Amino acid sequence: MYRCFKRTWWIDNPEWPDGLEPHAGKKSYPRNARFETIDEARNFCTDYNSKHEAGRYSLKMEFEEVRL
Repeated sequence: MYRCFKRTWWIDNPEWPDGLEPHAGKKSYPRNARFETIDEARNFCTDYNSKHEAGRYSLKMEFEEVRL
């Protein structure tokens, strides 16, 4: 089983170039974003990311395997 989540990849830090420091943000799990196959999870993430601007902090949908 796979579950999808959103997180950012940058935080503000004026001492870094462009004022951004690499940082994997906290995972946020949307409802009904669990899938049986890796292809379903990948397609969900691809669809979400194509329809939502990542913005300054690079907010993106990802997925992970859940072992029961």
